[in-house]
Amino acid sequence: MACLVVCALIWGFAFVAQVQGMDAVTPLFFNATRFTLGALSLLPVLLVLHRRRRTDGRTAAHDGVEGVDTVGRTILASPVVVGMICGVVLFTASTLQQYGILYGKSAGRAGFITALYIVIVPLLAFVFLRRRIGILVVVAVMLAVIGFYLLCVTDGFGSLGLADLLLLFTAVLFATHILVIDELGSHVDAIMLSFVQFSTTAVLSWIGSAIEGSIDWDGAVAAWPPIVYAGIGSVGIAYTLQAIGQQWVPPTRASLLMSLESFFSVVGGAIFLGEVMTPRGYLGCALIFAGTLLAQAPARVPKRLSSSSSASPRPEAHR
Repeated sequence: MACLVVCALIWGFAFVAQVQGMDAVTPLFFNATRFTLGALSLLPVLLVLHRRRRTDGRTAAHDGVEGVDTVGRTILASPVVVGMICGVVLFTASTLQQYGILYGKSAGRAGFITALYIVIVPLLAFVFLRRRIGILVVVAVMLAVIGFYLLCVTDGFGSLGLADLLLLFTAVLFATHILVIDELGSHVDAIMLSFVQFSTTAVLSWIGSAIEGSIDWDGAVAAWPPIVYAGIGSVGIAYTLQAIGQQWVPPTRASLLMSLESFFSVVGGAIFLGEVMTPRGYLGCALIFAGTLLAQAPARVPKRLSSSSSASPRPEAHR
């Protein structure tokens, strides 16, 4: 839980960095540089873990593959394969998000539409994974959605445009990313998974940036502070914390915890940009916190009612 809250904190404060970075470079080039930095920031960690495993007489392939079926051992037990799958989803989601923000030019509108992934996660889990949705989680999601509306949407939705459709699809992709990590990432090394998915996203972003001719090193130099923060902080640290945290927290509650990034983005705006929230915004924050706290209740109930409850079908929720 703590990993996911810190993840949301870093992502929230990265909002300022992303806005500043977009003033100097294009979305694809911005993602190419920051995901490259994110991958490079994990190399020292990988080297340390590799040496430790050699000392302990273990290999990365031996770590955390219990529970994978016979077919999965040959393909989905590999952090490289899982990381590449996550990387493709992450590349698509992050690229569409950046372009959606660029075209929409409305942070509040974009924040609310993207935050719909907290609703889409349990819906996708119910439709494709046949996971039941508990009543407390339903109430928690409703409170969080209302809170996001009060916090982010202050001028109405108006008519849907291209930016809105891009951000809506982004929300679906981020929800998919959460479920893919939950389904496949719990059986592989989290650090290696993060490195591979960052590298995959970076390579695809470099290819896209080269195709559109948006590689701009002068712009990168001008925007190096936000790029460094977004790369090492938002990518290298936060996405790794997501991969680690989701090994312990089911996807619906994980999405609610990570959705706190919108709250922390408001805090970051107040600290670094001098923004002040309205009473409506404070009410929205209170509802988001209420929904997040309520979402933790189902994790404790099955321990006392494990004989009759099916609220948490995955074993890692009880670790």
